[in-house]
This record gives sequence, structure tokens and C-alpha cells, in this order.
Amino acid sequence: MMSDTISIQEALIYVMVITSASDASMTDAELATMGGVVKTLPVFTDYDPGNVLPAAQRCGERLQEPEGLSDVLALVADTLPVHLFDTAYALAVEVAAADLDVSKEELRILQLLRDRFNLDKLTVAAIERGAIARHRRG
Repeated sequence: MMSDTISIQEALIYVMVITSASDASMTDAELATMGGVVKTLPVFTDYDPGNVLPAAQRCGERLQEPEGLSDVLALVADTLPVHLFDTAYALAVEVAAADLDVSKEELRILQLLRDRFNLDKLTVAAIERGAIARHRRG
């Protein structure tokens, strides 16, 4: 694994990227969601939105390495403070729900994140229910 460290914001971007890229296609809706999250959430207040694409590319490079996904998950978990684990999961759910079609690969990533972050069922259910409500069409 590449041993360099990443920022908290970059770790959150990695979570969104691995979720979006898991089904081998990053849709326009998913990319728009990532951009919107970075521009609006308080955790990204001092983060330059122009850094999203380079961060996503670095994540993609890491994913190409042997054991890439496990290494990215470990790096994210080591970088994020525990109080942001639910935030990271919420961002992954937002990206998965963005195109209104959650693939089995995205579901697998969400499962890996739940396990890695040791999130309780109530927290997970609340995050997922909130995303369903936000993305519902009239």
C-alpha cells in the first residue's frame, strides 16, 4: 500500500469514489452528488472543490494496486476520526442512491463500510431511510 497520508476530506472523497466506481461506472448523477456534497457540507468548509477530481484520481490509482480496495478501506478508517464514521457512511449512501439504482456492487461496498466502521443497525437504518426520503421522486 502507498504509505502516504491523506486528509479527512480526501478520505471522505475516497469513500464516495469507491462507492461510485464499485459497479464500474461513475454516473453523472453520482459525480454531481459528490460535487454538491463537497460544496455544501460543513466537513468540507475549507476544502477546495477543485481538489475533488485529483483526489478521485489518486483513489482510482490506489484501487488499481494489489489489495487496492482493502488498502483504501484501511487508509480511510485510519484517517477518519471515529465521530466521522457515520458521516462517511452517509456520503457513501448518498452516492449510491444518487442515480436511483443501487447496484449489488454498491451494496457490497456499503456492507464493507458498515463492517469497517462498526456502525450499529439503528444508525445505518436512519442514514439509509434519510437517503431514500431525499431521493424519492414525486
